[in-house]
This record gives sequence, C-alpha cells and structure tokens, in this order.
Amino acid sequence: MSRVATTELPSEVVIDVGPLSAADVVAVARHGVPVRLSDEAVEGISATRQVIEDLANDTVPHYGISTGFGALATTSIPREKRAQLQRSLVRSHAAGSGPEVEREVVRATMLLRLSTLATGRTGVRLETAQAYAALLNAGITPIVKEYGSLGCSGDLAPLSHCALAVMGEGEVRVGDPAAPESDAGAPVPAAEALAAAGIEPVQLAEKEGLALINGTDGMLGQLVLAIHDLRTLLATADVAAGMSVEGQMGTDDVFAADLHALRPHPGQAASAGNLRKVMAHSAIRESHRTDDCTRVQDAYSLRCSPQVHGSARDSVDHAALVADRELAAAIDNPVVTLDGRVESNGNFHGAPVAHVLDFLAIIAADVASISERRTDRFLDVARNHGLPPFLADDPGTDSGHMIAQYTQAAIVSEMKRLAAPASVDSIPSSAMQEDHVSMGWNAARKLRRSVDGLARVLAVEVLTAARALDLRAPLQPAPATAAVVALLRGQGVQGPGEDRYLSPEIETTVDLVLDGAVRAAAESETGPLA
Repeated sequence: MSRVATTELPSEVVIDVGPLSAADVVAVARHGVPVRLSDEAVEGISATRQVIEDLANDTVPHYGISTGFGALATTSIPREKRAQLQRSLVRSHAAGSGPEVEREVVRATMLLRLSTLATGRTGVRLETAQAYAALLNAGITPIVKEYGSLGCSGDLAPLSHCALAVMGEGEVRVGDPAAPESDAGAPVPAAEALAAAGIEPVQLAEKEGLALINGTDGMLGQLVLAIHDLRTLLATADVAAGMSVEGQMGTDDVFAADLHALRPHPGQAASAGNLRKVMAHSAIRESHRTDDCTRVQDAYSLRCSPQVHGSARDSVDHAALVADRELAAAIDNPVVTLDGRVESNGNFHGAPVAHVLDFLAIIAADVASISERRTDRFLDVARNHGLPPFLADDPGTDSGHMIAQYTQAAIVSEMKRLAAPASVDSIPSSAMQEDHVSMGWNAARKLRRSVDGLARVLAVEVLTAARALDLRAPLQPAPATAAVVALLRGQGVQGPGEDRYLSPEIETTVDLVLDGAVRAAAESETGPLA
C-alpha cells in the first residue's frame, strides 16, 4: 500500500551532531534518500570514543564498559571478555517474536539511532556509526519482529535486531527502499547481504552493544511517520466533510470565520477555513440557500466537523512538538556528557513519546467516528434529503453502499479499541530493576493501525459522497469537490449505477487518500489547504 507522499525530496540527508528534522526521517525511512555523516559528527564520534577507551583501562568498574547490564550491573567483566559481553548483549536482546515490522519503521529506527551516535554522546567507534549509514544506503533492512519492546531502557529488542545485522548476524531483506514493500525479496542471511554490498561486519568493542540498543528510536520513528500521515489525512477529512455537507444539502454558513473566532482554537479555525474553500461556488449549496430557515441547523456530524477535526489538528501539533524535542535528544545509558563524564540516567524512558502516541490514537478514532456518521446519513432516506435508499440504483434489487458503511463501522469499532492507552500499563522486568516501563512501542504499533484505519474510513466517505454528488445532477458541485469526483472517475471508480464488485473501488480510493491525491485534487481548485 502506498503512503502519503513527500513532494520534494533532498538528494541526501546529512547527519550532523544536531537533530534531524521530521522531513529527514520520512525521506530516508520511506523514500530511500541516502545519508552521510558530517565532518563535525565524524570528529565528535572519534573524540568521545577516546573517553571510553580511557575508562576501559581504569581499575574502577564503569557501567556498560566493564560491568554487566541491568540487574547484573554489579558484576565486573574482565577485559578479555568485554567484546564477548557486547556481542552477547545484542544476541540475547534480539529476542523479538511475531509478525515482521514494516521496512519504513525499521529504517526510521536505524536512522534515529545513527543520529544519536552522531551526537558523540554514546562513545561508539566511527566504523560502527559508518556501518549503520552503509546499511541504510545499501537498502539492507534488518528483520525486526512485532513484540519485544517495553518502551523503557529503549526499544531493546527492535534495536538489537538492527545491531545484530550490523554484526553480520540474523536475517535481512535487500531492496530499493522507495519501491513497494510487497516487492521486497526473500529474507537472506545478514552476512551474505553485507558481503554482497562490500560492508565489513562490525566487531563490537566496549560499550558499543549497549549504545546501539538503548534508545526510543523505534517508537519515535513511528511517531514521526504517523504525524506526517495524519497531517494529510486531517486535511483530507476536511475535504470529505465538505463533500458530505454539500451532498446532504447542508449549510456552510456555520463555517464562517467570525463564528470560529469566538472559540480561538487554531486547528478549528484552520478546518473551518478549509471547509469554506472546499464548498465555495457550489450550485448544490446555492439551490437551497433560501430553505435554510426551515431546516434551522444541520446534525452535529456535519455542523461540528471543524470542532472535531480542529481539535485533532491541535493534538497533532502538540505531538509534533514532543517529536521535535525527542529528535534533538541524545539518549543512551550511560551517556558521555559534554565535559567527558560517563553518567547513568533515565532518559531512555519512553513516557513522553508513549503519551502522545496514545493521544493520537484517540484523535484518529474520533475523526473516523464522525466520518462514519456523516457517511451513514447519506444512506438513510429519512436523513439524506431526497437521495435514494443506500444510494442504490434500484433499491431492493440493489444495495448500493450499504455494506461499505458496514466496513466503516467495523474499522471504527476496532479503532475505538485501539484508542485504549498502552502507556498506563507497566509490567516490571529485569529482576525488578526495570520496575516501571512506558509500553511506548505498543502505543506506536497500535497507532500505525489506527492511521491506516482512518485512511480507510475517510476513503469510504469520499467514495459515498462522490456518488451522492453525482446523484444531485443537474445541480453542479463546488469546483473543489467536482475535482475529487473527477479524480475518482479517472482512476476507475465508477459513478452511480447497478451494484458491482465494490471492494476494488474502495481500495483504489484508500490509495488516493493515503498518497495525498484526494487532497491534491481539491487543492487544484482551492489552493493550499491548511
């Protein structure tokens, strides 16, 4: 399945000591843009490594350098076993299970770990950081499994599977990261893939195993990708709502700017502005303007769309603020400070990311819920203002979009379940040393399903509203909504008629929603939507 596209991609992403942008993450993870370490990052990594080398020669134990990990932190490790210690750490922690995680998620995870390595605060060797860049540029993606992270002490199992591949162990997939994931080849041994790409497997030294697995990179990568997608999906939700209000003979008067200024939430104002643009110059709307006084007001699912969509927008903005802060973080334990100390800390705890991941699943479910309610109104002759039952060609013989709404309802029900927060749960681990965890990875996994569900629910609304607008002929819809209808028809999504195999048309519309084409069609008439 396609995903919301980035219109302009850089030729490369330079990884410096400062933070990556969210756009950088999407470009590398989803579109295969190559990466390069900056000269400053190379110098910083090399300088900090010397601190670790000096501590490795110290007679005083230092966590992660000359001791065991977690509940075994008091166990001193002799020098001749320290390389084995790092290898054993990665091997034992690469204990994931379940379905394979998506390629873009794994690439985002590796990129963000590399970004932290480039800060010079982890103490890895330069060749280790360069190996991560080499794997990304070669299209080598470690196979990571669904389960294994508690979102505390980092995304341990997912990051360990990535580190294992850099060591030349485990399994990977090789292919163009910008190609459809369905085109990915069969799993191959990491050693074989690295050899074919001319990449030397890394032999881990003191602290490196710990530095490669101790971060929030997996959950953060999924947060960044979700925010990117939700921004286009929420604009598309405004387009879908405009089509529904128009198709159901609703009023756009309630979207007036002065009304929304009375409640100054920025997202609400933006959504109302989008709805005004989408419905502008609609002959369908003008046809009943004098009848508005008899109806008094539209149902909440039509009238309150800006309030619901707007609140979701504001929540995404807050999540983006958290993501930007996390992108600027250097997370490791222990961490090498700017003045050369090596200190234990708790920055690996995923709570800040987990909380907003859960929050976004809630708003995705609510936007999907109001979309399903708008769709349902089209199908009921008591509420659709003169359209045939279920928008069927021959009601009784034909069922129209009856079951398409069932599909929406099933997805919305699942999304409501996914909206239950993961971050309120905690299961102690590591012999009670890690006695409170964030479950942020779980929050990220369910948010990905929620984002996909929202796209599907919006697609059914767009599909249904387009059919209703056609049924309003000879009245002409607004130029923006007409452009969306024309897009669907041009992609093989047929207009009104007798019942046909509907699933392919739904899937086509889902793709047009996900890749931003529905939004772009409306914007061809409105100009940029907020």
